[in-house]
Amino acid sequence: MSNETQKNHHIVIIGGGPGGYEAALAGRQLGADVTLIERRGIGGAAVLTDVVPSKTLIATAEAAEHVVHSGNLGLHFTVNGAIVKPKVSLNLGQVNEQLLNLAQAQSDEMLDTLVNAGVRVINGTGRLDGNHHVVVDAVEDSPEERLEAKTIIVAVGAHPREIESAKPDGERILTWTQLYELRELPEHMIVVGSGVTGAEFASAYLQLGCQVTLISSRDKVLPGSDADAADVLEKVLRRRGMQIMNQARAESVVNTGDGVRVTLADGRVVDGSHCLMAVGAIPNTDGLGLVEAGVNLNELGQVIVNKVARTSRANVYAVGDCSTFLPLASVSAMQGRTAVFHTMGDVSAPTQVRNVASNVFTSPEIASVGWSQAELDAGLVNGHVVKLELERNPRAKMRQMEEGFIKLICSTGGTVIGGVVVAPQASELIYPIAIAIENRLTVDELARTFTVYPSLSASISDAARSLHIPNL
Repeated sequence: MSNETQKNHHIVIIGGGPGGYEAALAGRQLGADVTLIERRGIGGAAVLTDVVPSKTLIATAEAAEHVVHSGNLGLHFTVNGAIVKPKVSLNLGQVNEQLLNLAQAQSDEMLDTLVNAGVRVINGTGRLDGNHHVVVDAVEDSPEERLEAKTIIVAVGAHPREIESAKPDGERILTWTQLYELRELPEHMIVVGSGVTGAEFASAYLQLGCQVTLISSRDKVLPGSDADAADVLEKVLRRRGMQIMNQARAESVVNTGDGVRVTLADGRVVDGSHCLMAVGAIPNTDGLGLVEAGVNLNELGQVIVNKVARTSRANVYAVGDCSTFLPLASVSAMQGRTAVFHTMGDVSAPTQVRNVASNVFTSPEIASVGWSQAELDAGLVNGHVVKLELERNPRAKMRQMEEGFIKLICSTGGTVIGGVVVAPQASELIYPIAIAIENRLTVDELARTFTVYPSLSASISDAARSLHIPNL
């Protein structure tokens, strides 16, 4: 594609989250004229109300727990020479203010990056008018504007799902976007939903010193995760004092004025001070003119896309949580770049969902990538699996890690095809396994790679070594 053609290629992006942001930068890198429309702030929900603030809250909770349990490492707090057990006093209002400021600072920095790259950023909302035009609604003093586009990328994200009988009010009944308005630590937080979002916040508030009840409609927390990992997490949470109610469905949630009352489908009642509703998300695709433009949606309202994020209209792409791909910021960002590379005629590698590494930021964290043991057991793939407990790892012993493991899965020929890590900062440890899967390394090649001694990553090498297939 010639430089002149690239300059005449106008890409209009609706939504400035991770997918829209990366798509805009990729477009400018390839010489396209790029316009990005965002109504809330660059970074979208991921930066402003979801990933960044929630993970900052979780980091604060981890710091508090380290202080409380420092005595296990021989570190003691003294008052007038006498050893006292540390008690963390939390100013939740200050914590929430700090994490929102951090999120806003990151959003501002992302905006500066876009502007400096030559992206036109419009503060407003956009909708398709056919598949080659986008209408920007009038905002304040700015009139309505109709943009012609050679390529349109939809990156509008999703919002928390609400239940009519448990309507969030922002005071006692909350979605995960409303938690940061709390000024004081809840006395008793009831979390409805045991998926990733529910488990992460339940774990964080427990670490912060809050009484927590987790209501799960399934037989265990994190029903979509590795079964062994979910069992470890549930064991840890129960030992720390969390009440977990499995196979329990919330029928209604009522604000009683000074608390909340959750009524379950079987008639049981749970009283608490606050309730977090973590029951899924709805794509922000209503009112965008997608169907009218010939863009196909599924029954959930998600935009149906292929592996390069292309929709049923050749020049319209969709990325992130509004699409049928995995709802992860890292996937959205990769989709955004891939969509631009594809539409601009550059080399575009289709996104392989199987190779996506994901992480649950509970305590301990749970990271996974590739084929799962459940799929192996079901006969969907042939191979071998090994699980090494971290308590055997020297570095884990030094850090007094009592729970966690490394699980590695290989094909019958010895190629690494899956892995699970349960440990503090599992999100960092999963990377070498993800590299092995992406590059089709064998367990022997992974085992031959040097690790530091002592290190948690050495258990990955140990697991690979135990999967060696003798060539006799």
